[in-house]
Amino acid sequence: MKIEIWSDFVCPFCYIGKRNLEAALEQFPYREHIEVNYMSFELDPAADTEAGASTHEMLARKYGMSLDQVKGMTANVTAQAAAVGLAYRLDDTTVQNTFQAHRLSQYAAAEGAGAKVAERLFKAYFIDADNIGDSKRLTELAAECGLDREAVKAMLQSDAYKEEVRAQEQEAAGLNIRGVPYFVIDRKYAISGARPPADFLGAITQAWEEGQHSPFTSLDGEGEAGTCKDGWCAPSND
Repeated sequence: MKIEIWSDFVCPFCYIGKRNLEAALEQFPYREHIEVNYMSFELDPAADTEAGASTHEMLARKYGMSLDQVKGMTANVTAQAAAVGLAYRLDDTTVQNTFQAHRLSQYAAAEGAGAKVAERLFKAYFIDADNIGDSKRLTELAAECGLDREAVKAMLQSDAYKEEVRAQEQEAAGLNIRGVPYFVIDRKYAISGARPPADFLGAITQAWEEGQHSPFTSLDGEGEAGTCKDGWCAPSND
C-alpha cells in the first residue's frame, strides 16, 4: 500500500499531520507493507529565496491583524503541535521559499532517504527556526541524514529535480488539492488536514481490507483538522 502526502515544509499542520499519521501506522498491524511518499506543494512559490519577514509579520499583513492577534492565533497552533510532542518556535520562524527544499526532498527519495530528510526539514524549520531556503544549509541537513555532501551540493546547483517538483505540484492541481497536508491512500481515499490518528487508521484499514477495487473517495468531511493554503494558514482560534 502506498500513502502519498502533499505538504510544504513551512506548513505547521503538515508536521502535526505527519505525527498523527505516524501514530496511526504504529497501530496498524501491516505497517511494514506501507510505503510513504512525500509529495511537493509550495504554499507560496513567490516567497523570497532569502529568509525574509517573520512569520508573525507576514500573517499580520496578510490578514490585517495586529501582531498580538497573530501571536494568539499561532499560540493555538503551537499548543496543537505540543500535543503531539513538537516544540514549535513560531516566534522565531521567517517567511522562506521552499522550492530548493522540495528539490532536496525528491533527490533524497530517489536515494532512499526521503522520510529521513522530510523529518529533518520539518524539524529544521519549526523546532530549530532554521533557514531551509538556503542551499548551503540544505546541504548540511542532507549530510546529517547520511547523503553525500558534494553530491547534494552539485544537485542543488543544477536543474536536477526541478521538473519532478513541478510535476507533483501539477498533479496536486489535477487532484484539486488546494491546501495541505493532503494524504492520498493507495489512490483510493483522500484525507485533508491534520486529522486525529483514529481517522487515519480507519481509512488505512478500510483501504487495506478493500484492496484495489474501490473508486477514489475524499474523506475531507467536517472536523477540527488544520489545513494550510494560500501562503500559510487561515486565522482560527478553534
